[in-house]
Amino acid sequence: MKKKLIIAIIIIVAILLIPIPLRYKDGGSVEYKAIVYSVTDIHRIDFDSDDGYQDGTIIKILGFEIYNNVE
Repeated sequence: MKKKLIIAIIIIVAILLIPIPLRYKDGGSVEYKAIVYSVTDIHRIDFDSDDGYQDGTIIKILGFEIYNNVE
């Protein structure tokens, strides 16, 4: 009985934490999204910036933005 419970807990944790990569057609941005969190590596075209791109990272946990350094 304990073995089945441990296996069920491992499966639930894996579903919550394993990300799925989503690639955007905006210049190369990639979002790694799981149910509990998401990490977005931004690399998008921006004609207003000096080098032509916006770069940075956005981290969200439970829908709340924890870190954002997009320039």
